[in-house]
Amino acid sequence: MMHPAREPISFIIPAYNCAKVIGEAVQSIFDHNLQQGDEIIVVDDSSTDNTSQILDALRRTHESLRVLRHRENRGTAAAGRNTAIEAARNNLVFCLDSDNVLARGSLGGLYDYLRATGADAAAFGEIHYFQTGPEEVTHKWVYKPEVTLADALSGIIWPGPSGNYLFTRESWVRAGRYPEPYLENRSLDSWAFAIRQLGTGSRLVTLPGTWYFHRYGHESHYVQNWRRGNQSLAALMALTPFLDRIETEDVEYLFGKEGRYTWFEQLRDHPIKVKGAPLGRDGAIQTLRLRAARRLRRSIASMLEKASKRLRG
Repeated sequence: MMHPAREPISFIIPAYNCAKVIGEAVQSIFDHNLQQGDEIIVVDDSSTDNTSQILDALRRTHESLRVLRHRENRGTAAAGRNTAIEAARNNLVFCLDSDNVLARGSLGGLYDYLRATGADAAAFGEIHYFQTGPEEVTHKWVYKPEVTLADALSGIIWPGPSGNYLFTRESWVRAGRYPEPYLENRSLDSWAFAIRQLGTGSRLVTLPGTWYFHRYGHESHYVQNWRRGNQSLAALMALTPFLDRIETEDVEYLFGKEGRYTWFEQLRDHPIKVKGAPLGRDGAIQTLRLRAARRLRRSIASMLEKASKRLRG
């Protein structure tokens, strides 16, 4: 559904060796989410597959699509996001990963919610996870309506880890841009950026009953980097500028033997407490059993039909 009054948005997509999925991500923006004045900026981080050729073909058919390229691989999606925002023409930015899909006509409502709440960033209230296609959702993350720094330090079910949400350029500037990791582990760049947004005063809200589709079960940037280096040490780099906001006992835990190498993975069991704030609360995971059962029934029906054809033959 088109939204006649909203401000223009710059959709940004970091891309690396994503030839099989990038077309679907771009098309989901064009599917009743793109309006006059909007732009899509894809930054190719020196892909070695045919991502570049696919982007060139998409650009020939879509005037709103801009393709930028890094001469050398920068090794992290954060670099592509920073390059895109630097080149963006609009004040509002929506970051979409190259393997994810927007729901049809979903951006208008999210924009309205951002402006109605006066927030600096707004995310869909849910992530719907899929493997084979967006119509086959297997489980979902459900967020709190508003996420504070304390909430972000109580688990990973909040918009930061995925990084696919709408925000203002000003919040990006205040956060000091996306941190481009120099530790070996580079899987937490989106998480670190969102922590920086919250830590520098940005307000993050989520719109209940809305979602985007998140692909999983393949070699994404996040999966490729998850086991490289140590998660907790990488996360601590992002949290260090805000240690004065953390309760003293938890600062000691973060740097001590007990938590130094494991605190990030243990957030649900040991939330990090923020001074003067109530204990944070994580979001929830919901498994969609009915959809799985439906797929199983279809699979069985297909097998029976094939067997029946063989018998008739």
